[in-house]
Amino acid sequence: MIDAGGRDLERAVQGLAARIPEPLGVLARIAYDYAWSWHPDGPDVFMAVDEARWRASAGNPVRLLQEAPMGSLERAAGDEVLLRRAAAVEADLRAQRERPAAESPPASPEHPIAYFCAEFGVHTSLPIYSGGLGALAGDLVKEAADRALPFVAVGLMYRQGYFRQRIDLSGWQQEYWTDTDPDRLPAALVTGDDGAPVTVSVPVRDRAIVAQVWRVDVGRVPLFLLDAERPENDPVAAWTTSQLYVGDPSIRLAQYALLGIGGMRALDVLGIDPAVIHLNEGHAAFAALHDGGSVDEAVARAARRTVFTTHTPVPAGNDAYPGQEVAELLEGLAAQSGVDLGPVLRLGRTHPDDDREPFGITQLALRTARATNGVSRRHGEVARDMWREVWPERGDGDVPITHVTNGVHVPTWVGRPMRRVLDAHLGEGWLERVADPATWAPVGDVPAQELWDALVDFVRDRAARDRLWRGEERAYVDAACRAFDPDVLTIGFARRVATYKRLRLMTHDPERALGLLAGDRPIQLVIAGKAHPRDDGAKELVKQLLALRGAPHVDHRVVFLMDYDLAMAARLVQGCDLWVNLPRPPMEASGTSGMKNVVNGGLQLSVLDGWWAEAYAPDNGWALSGEVDDDHQAQDARDAGELYRVLEEEIVPAFYDCGDDGLPDGWLARMRASLRTLGPEFSAARMLADYEQRIYAASA
Repeated sequence: MIDAGGRDLERAVQGLAARIPEPLGVLARIAYDYAWSWHPDGPDVFMAVDEARWRASAGNPVRLLQEAPMGSLERAAGDEVLLRRAAAVEADLRAQRERPAAESPPASPEHPIAYFCAEFGVHTSLPIYSGGLGALAGDLVKEAADRALPFVAVGLMYRQGYFRQRIDLSGWQQEYWTDTDPDRLPAALVTGDDGAPVTVSVPVRDRAIVAQVWRVDVGRVPLFLLDAERPENDPVAAWTTSQLYVGDPSIRLAQYALLGIGGMRALDVLGIDPAVIHLNEGHAAFAALHDGGSVDEAVARAARRTVFTTHTPVPAGNDAYPGQEVAELLEGLAAQSGVDLGPVLRLGRTHPDDDREPFGITQLALRTARATNGVSRRHGEVARDMWREVWPERGDGDVPITHVTNGVHVPTWVGRPMRRVLDAHLGEGWLERVADPATWAPVGDVPAQELWDALVDFVRDRAARDRLWRGEERAYVDAACRAFDPDVLTIGFARRVATYKRLRLMTHDPERALGLLAGDRPIQLVIAGKAHPRDDGAKELVKQLLALRGAPHVDHRVVFLMDYDLAMAARLVQGCDLWVNLPRPPMEASGTSGMKNVVNGGLQLSVLDGWWAEAYAPDNGWALSGEVDDDHQAQDARDAGELYRVLEEEIVPAFYDCGDDGLPDGWLARMRASLRTLGPEFSAARMLADYEQRIYAASA
């Protein structure tokens, strides 16, 4: 275990325990280790204290224990059954923390893997994530904790996090932010021997940004979060850690400097010397410059231990800035540590000698990493083609970018109904063997009835509340209360709303789409997702979808749920029979929401892009063409027609064609094939093993 900040967490535990009845001290100890969130009984133990307050606190155990009425706390303190359950959870968490560190060269407890990312989707109560990148980072950290891998994570403590979403009566997305108080999170401010907060200073433009460090325990993995809310900083400097992907590009660039340079300096101050520095996306690429000196020396030092994962071919995910703006950003660093800015700017250009070319964060990461990977087999191919000019001396087949396909942390995402089934049939300790295909072989023998489940109450409740908030007509609100029949094919489309995700294909032919909602074999559709605040095109897609709400059957067959987050994602992937993904190829680097649906027994209808290009087989789901077509209008018309055809002719019949037992044999056969073939292959356990063997070890 990493010691830095450990005593501060212990003091936080003691402070919380002192405010609640003495028998509940066990809950205070559990609260500061996020491993409770994927323990089978962890959430329920906290919910049993005060269910209403638990929900109001967004599942934050520290807030629960701080805010629950004394009557609730005293009742819980006298509940012997609850206390025994809590003690059992604590014993399991302690056993995990006390396991010997895994042997995984080059990592060791003295020299761990240091994982840098701009966002971490650990839990909804820690709002420092926006979407897929954060969820992936959270899953990898959790898997590292389960594997006892020597591992630390580094990010930023956003005081407002990512935006919250409301949809007004016109269908337009409205954004707002809420303040986050770290003292009400399962986090502790790291202090030094003198009791003062540990701080680092990063020169940014004409000022020094001072950041303190918070520690959050994700199982046995410490997550260190830099926070610029310090008295030494002026308002602009303090705003650096205000919002995830803050709208002002110059402040966002300062975030990247703080994450990369400040993150490395924080590890130095905390006495952590990483064996490998893993940059998860390019936001932390300035880490290579933290030591100063000549650029050649900095690149050589970085390349000895830095690996880089690129996550998207979408331009917005590969930030680029005018060279002069980057030079101004780094002027203070140059003066402080002797970095020569001319060669630095060359590192950030695809064509180093082109002074007119902007500085790319991704190019900087590519040039300072020993190993680079995309996040699916196809994305590796796309990335090699996209960045081949960075290595003009190499042939097309020799571009040094490989791939590690993403996976999901199964204990986090498998829902209770499916977990009960898998616990019963896959054998004791199956989660420790989740990446082994043999573990999943018994799925073929699971009785059909046990595989059948649905999500009704959650969608009904959220849909009615959302419609009430918008001020919809009473009849439309009442329809939500009748929405979602458990016997109707339930289709999910929930992810970040971006134009390349092509939500519009669902309603490309309104008459044909509405026909699928009606009849004696109908479908029902649940949609959720946020559009970036500055992506008006994506917001228009949501508005167009909601404009159909007066059409026949839409009121009770189609639901758009506001404010998509990790908690909602978990509920949706557990209850949708079919998960739909319609990206414009080749823009989907991976896509992990479908993997989460897979481990809950859902089937996929997806474009052959990202992970589905290597996952699809005719017996485990359905596929649409992954062909690239520059004529987007023609491509959309063609893909929409094929989408409707597959639904009408293959998917709907497969769902409704039932045998004498009332269950659809063909659908269930696909469920079994999906679980058996995709469960092990797209788990975070397999993903982390790939990183250990093919990326981390290769960087030694």
